[in-house]
Amino acid sequence: MRRTVFNEDHEAFRQTLRDFIETEVVPRYDQWFVDGQVPRDFYKQLAELGLFGIEVPEEYGGAGIDSFKFAAIQTEETTRAGVSFGAAGAHVALGLPYLLDLGTEEQKRRWLPDFVSGDTMYALAMTEPGTGSDLAGMSTTAKLSEDGTHYVLNGAKTFITGGVLADRVIVCARTSPPKPDDRRFGITLLVVDTTLPGYSVGRKLDKLGLRTSDTAELAFVDVKVPVGDRLGEENKGFSYLGKNLPKERLSIAYGAYAQAAAAVRFAKLYVQDRKVFGQTVASFQNTKFELAACQAEVDAAQAVADRALEALDAGELTAAEAASAKLFCTEVAHRVIDRCLQLHGGYGFINEYPIARLYADNRVNRIYGGTSEVMKMIIAKDMGL
Repeated sequence: MRRTVFNEDHEAFRQTLRDFIETEVVPRYDQWFVDGQVPRDFYKQLAELGLFGIEVPEEYGGAGIDSFKFAAIQTEETTRAGVSFGAAGAHVALGLPYLLDLGTEEQKRRWLPDFVSGDTMYALAMTEPGTGSDLAGMSTTAKLSEDGTHYVLNGAKTFITGGVLADRVIVCARTSPPKPDDRRFGITLLVVDTTLPGYSVGRKLDKLGLRTSDTAELAFVDVKVPVGDRLGEENKGFSYLGKNLPKERLSIAYGAYAQAAAAVRFAKLYVQDRKVFGQTVASFQNTKFELAACQAEVDAAQAVADRALEALDAGELTAAEAASAKLFCTEVAHRVIDRCLQLHGGYGFINEYPIARLYADNRVNRIYGGTSEVMKMIIAKDMGL
């Protein structure tokens, strides 16, 4: 399908990244899959490639390119190869926007150089065991000390991508009780050093998919977080979260579209090689019709994802548009990947084949970043319903 979203610079970056994936990732990926995470030193390799600093201003060690398109290409290329960079995506997509938008000059100079170099890896901790998508219902607390120098953090978080290996975690906590007419009031963002006393990583969660991305439970017991490590103003955290959620949801939508495209690619290669009844699976009319239908859906998802990407770069992506893109692309990926796995027959159920891993990885797309049901609520509200 003809595309206009990427230029020559983007395509040069794509080729560099594709070569890196083939030489540095593909040969090691099976072991990472077994281990359940990528090795910590791999993040340094990504940093040396420049992937962590693309959107970071030059004065803090980055390239200063205000565009999400390079991240989108990274998503396309890793998915195309049937691999992932572990929790590196969360480091950039989830952590960086808050540091750039809310960090003071002092905080940026203190944190961003090590962010770019990969010496400090970040994660974002919103979800709690009992609240799920209801962020306003969080119960983790951060009480200001009597001398006003630090917050005392207590509580727990779960489903935290990158939480096992993170060096700093942006934690959402209640600094004040909610107001009777505004239960979103009272949430504050703290950048927590994971070496502080009272901070602990619980289980590394054993997930259905995304096996190389470490996902953790976190616990805080009287963790003393310096006031200087607060992001933005006190009690306004929910509005900050709402501002960045459209970008997060676009990244999920883009990932889902890329997964659907990869599934078609894997299935096409497989059916052209696999023979049954004396002929290739690709020669059967049913195979041709199935893949043609899947390709049409991928083309539609690509158009939706690209449109949302352009809107994000232009600063025009709304919450409803992001929700619509996420809902559509994740549903397309669900259908396409299932049909492409079916074309693999029994081998599609074996983890040795990338389609099997893709099938498992894809399932969370309709859950994290806000469930499909939440996306429908956002879209309906935008419709005036």
